[in-house]
Amino acid sequence: MPVEEGLPSRFQVETPLKPQARENRLRLLVYWAVARSATGRRGRLVERTELRTERLLLRPFAFADVDDVVRYASDEQWSRYWVAAPAGPYTRRDGEEFIARAILDSWETRPQFAIVLGGTVIGGTGLNIDRESRIGELGYAVARSHWGEGIAPEAARAVIDWAFLAYGLEKVFARADARNVQSHRVMEKLGMRREALLRQHRMHGGERTDEVWYGLLRREWKERAP
Repeated sequence: MPVEEGLPSRFQVETPLKPQARENRLRLLVYWAVARSATGRRGRLVERTELRTERLLLRPFAFADVDDVVRYASDEQWSRYWVAAPAGPYTRRDGEEFIARAILDSWETRPQFAIVLGGTVIGGTGLNIDRESRIGELGYAVARSHWGEGIAPEAARAVIDWAFLAYGLEKVFARADARNVQSHRVMEKLGMRREALLRQHRMHGGERTDEVWYGLLRREWKERAP
């Protein structure tokens, strides 16, 4: 296991940990990150928030979400177009590391929401924020058992509305594998316009694939807002 850059020595571990010890260590990492943010080393600490839609609760990820995340992320069909998918099966450790990153990430630049339906986490959505350019890259993922139910656009729309106001963004954009037609439809339902086709732009499964980009400007968002 690599040593985390910049961590106090008491948190650095180079040998594998037992599950309980690993979870305890992740909690320590979170407390350390929050404390460091509060001192101003990473800028002001943005308050994490919850959003609600007609059917969904969108909230920050928590350690207790690991089982739900592993359940949907280990579905090979679900991860077919996921560039960051691990080379092998998605394991509990992968889920733990995902949750840790989601908790540790500063909401100044990377707010991440768990999508909760009926008390179960069925996906996630969030943004990578470029504060200087005032743009945000949207991402979303929903468990395959809930595909076709309009979950992704419902969740992403709430996050977009919140982000335009909370961050004063001028644009939100998203991208997807050119073969992932379902994701294209989600972006179109969000009012985004297709802006580019980037040929042979990324590696996935050992082959080069095309990527499409969609964008939504602030004025376009305001025009469609009720």
